[in-house]
Amino acid sequence: MGKVTENGLPWARFYDPAVPLNLEYPEVTLCTLFKETVVANGDSTALIYFGKTLTYTQLRDQVAKIANSLKELKVGKGNKIALILPNCPQFVIGYYGGLFAGATVVPVNPLSTETELLHIFRDSCVSVVICLDLLADRVERVRDKLKESGEEDIAKHVYYTSLKDYMPFPLKQLYPFKQKPSPEAKERLSGSNTYLSLLNASTTVEVPQVDLHKDIAVLIYTGGTTGKPKGVMLSHHALVVNASQVKAWVEMDESERLLTVLPAFHGFGMSVCMNGPIISGASIILIPRFDAADVLKNIDRHKPTLFAGVPTMFIALINHPKLNDYSLSSLRACYVGAAALPPEIKKQFEGLTGARLMEGYGLTESVTAICANPYTGENKAGSIGMPFPDVIMGIRDVESGEEELSAGEIGEIVLKSPSVMLGYYNRPMETAGALRNGWLYTGDVGMMDADGYFYIVDRKKDMIISGGFNVYPREVEDILYSHPAVKEASVIGVPDPYKGERVKAYVTLKEGATVGEPDIISFCKLHLTPYKVPRQVE
Repeated sequence: MGKVTENGLPWARFYDPAVPLNLEYPEVTLCTLFKETVVANGDSTALIYFGKTLTYTQLRDQVAKIANSLKELKVGKGNKIALILPNCPQFVIGYYGGLFAGATVVPVNPLSTETELLHIFRDSCVSVVICLDLLADRVERVRDKLKESGEEDIAKHVYYTSLKDYMPFPLKQLYPFKQKPSPEAKERLSGSNTYLSLLNASTTVEVPQVDLHKDIAVLIYTGGTTGKPKGVMLSHHALVVNASQVKAWVEMDESERLLTVLPAFHGFGMSVCMNGPIISGASIILIPRFDAADVLKNIDRHKPTLFAGVPTMFIALINHPKLNDYSLSSLRACYVGAAALPPEIKKQFEGLTGARLMEGYGLTESVTAICANPYTGENKAGSIGMPFPDVIMGIRDVESGEEELSAGEIGEIVLKSPSVMLGYYNRPMETAGALRNGWLYTGDVGMMDADGYFYIVDRKKDMIISGGFNVYPREVEDILYSHPAVKEASVIGVPDPYKGERVKAYVTLKEGATVGEPDIISFCKLHLTPYKVPRQVE
């Protein structure tokens, strides 16, 4: 089989019989599909959180209240609402509440440092923030800096919530949280606005009037080789398309239960683990953070049929000392992405559960997953699979990006999909580099075999993947260079048996400086999200 053309797709003959090459995407927003799910499945369970359930009708009412409260704050089309939350009902409710208000949702990693938050707040000009109470000290310090510089309208309204707010009684009193608000956070929380106060509003809300193809529904910040994170602009239509593709690939319907431990603030978790299930009428089991024991208990108790994770999660599960105490037989399919899946891990997990692990590939610039190994068809070890419906992928030469390569040849992966981003927010040059003549240039180097299965070979981008998260050396190096003792810095990824890669820094010191490795690492912890912090400094 030769080159990829839109008229001849080599992977077409390997599609599962139930999956069409092309889907029909309704010209509506996620809000409309959400309302349709409520009409069809109102009494069905939408969310399961520490054993407490919310039906789709209850979820709709909560979403409507948030949307109406946002409208009362004059938040609507063109405004940004940031969600700094782990997986919890507040994230789902805030996300759809923001969309129903007509606003743009900005999901933010709760582990973001003050430096990262300040950049995201300023770059996106967020007006409303819904935030975990544990982060009050960090967020309020960022707001102080904004006020000092005369930027009072940025992050003007902040509402704090606790992981306990949706827990069932008496668990909310008894649950042994390891983390509690610091003394400074408690002081900052005193007299602050609460998320619960946003629920004092009407439960009637209409779908907003938006341009499905041009208006920004979600703005997700992703790292980059230029140092500071870039905002990826995703349209309302792109979100519907990707959720529909994810749903079709495994024939997801209202009978499913999907275990959601992948962070919903990330494109993978947002689309595969939240939007896909919601438009299907499925149930979502929310877990705030990955802990192997918690995940095993939830699988045993709530019997999910679907699960999505990164390879490190599956490694942790199959190596847990009490694995045999739990039944994992309810699982039928698992999406795996963000890093390479070792073939032996796939074999072991499938043997333990009977589930099918489908390794795939995606990127925030196309919402998330855009290809995967088939559910019932042939899974090829080491392959990221074949493109989803309506996705065209090809291999171009790395130098010019113009020559289309044949099967077996190595080059840059390019793709076309109706889920591709509108561009990078306020970054026309970077947008022009990534979107060329209708193709998205991924920056990933790979190859396609004769059957149309794709493989990642290398990364054109100077990027490290640690535990499924992207780490851009330039961003870490910029922080290292800001240390008063550092003269030169270089960051690389080194092999790690659990995380795939870990961050290692090489530094030279200024004359007379005597700073040690622990000091450099501690400095990085102040300015970088934990997974970006070097584990070694030489």
